[in-house]
Amino acid sequence: MMADAYSVSQVNSYIRNMFQTDFVLNRIKVTGEVSNCKYHSSGHIYFTLKDSGGALACVMFAGDRRGLSFQLKDGMQVKAAGSINVYERDGKYQLYAKSIQQEGAGVLYERYLALKAELEEMGMFDAAYKQPIPKYATRIGVVTAATGAAIHDIINISGRRNPYVQLYLYPAKVQGEGAAQTICEGIRTLDDMNLDVIIVGRGGGSIEDLWAFNEEVVARAVFECRTPVISAVGHETDFTIIDFVSDRRAPTPSAAAELAVFDYNEWQDRLERYEKSLVQLMSGRVDELRGRLDAYMVRLNYLRPERRLEDNRQYLDNLTQQLERAMDRLVNERRNTMQILAGRLKALSPLAKISGGFGYIEGKDGHSVKSVDDVKDGDTLSIRLSDGKIYAKVNDKEKDVDTGRPVNGG
Repeated sequence: MMADAYSVSQVNSYIRNMFQTDFVLNRIKVTGEVSNCKYHSSGHIYFTLKDSGGALACVMFAGDRRGLSFQLKDGMQVKAAGSINVYERDGKYQLYAKSIQQEGAGVLYERYLALKAELEEMGMFDAAYKQPIPKYATRIGVVTAATGAAIHDIINISGRRNPYVQLYLYPAKVQGEGAAQTICEGIRTLDDMNLDVIIVGRGGGSIEDLWAFNEEVVARAVFECRTPVISAVGHETDFTIIDFVSDRRAPTPSAAAELAVFDYNEWQDRLERYEKSLVQLMSGRVDELRGRLDAYMVRLNYLRPERRLEDNRQYLDNLTQQLERAMDRLVNERRNTMQILAGRLKALSPLAKISGGFGYIEGKDGHSVKSVDDVKDGDTLSIRLSDGKIYAKVNDKEKDVDTGRPVNGG
């Protein structure tokens, strides 16, 4: 007789036995998109496989991860092989994955890595080929979809930062068949327009959505572009091949506009600061030169020939006055000396004595007769008086006994 009720554990155990005896469920492969992927500290991986019609809980135990050659992430398209069974405690069934292979996006990702390695080996990512992005670009080309969010973000940011910048849009197909060709055409067309910089990009999406920017032809078009190129594909975490080839990578189209368009207001403020600084420097320089010029004028005024002549003239006048005073002193001294000598000479002059009643006697040879010994009998003498001369002849002479002077003479 059958029991009228079963416990939850009995039901879950019964269903688990059914799953274990099912040949298909024990050896099954399931494809789907990975979501809710979590790596547990125990080493197990818990995730969900989903498609447009449903979802399947999955787990890969740590012991089965040795065959997993990539990092499992949300959004990956994979094929998981294993068995489906019931987890009795929660009463839910799940896929116990033994191996996982990438499909769809996984294959594209492998192609992406292979092309990236090939182009890197060719040197297309080398910094030596990177061109500098102009600091003050005024003509900017954009290769993107005409109606996407990317062009609107670029237009808004460009208008806010600098309304004088000109944007040139090449409306390219950025997803699906033929997208890579239109992107290449856009790059080459804008490159021939002699622009300052070109932005190539689009908004975010899956690896399939962004695949046109991973094509080798697009990478080569960017590499061969003479105009500096900023890549702006997807969101900040998205990387495409042209991000490595371009001269500068921006994480988003908005960031690309920030890089390409200089801020006019900030530039104007900087110019005003430079002008103010220049005026201050020039004023200081002018003041310094004016002070130096004044010093030179003082020196020139001091050293000018007229000043030297005036100084020399004044010096000459001083010397002349000193010479005149010295001459006057010398003349006076000489005059005083002459007067003294004249007085002495006058006192010694025979004429002065003659004028006092005495006479001056000269011999025949014109010499003064001072002693009776200076004459002999018969000599003619000249006697000088104050009013004339007397000529006499010596008849006799007598020498004074006491003094040796003659008492009289005739």
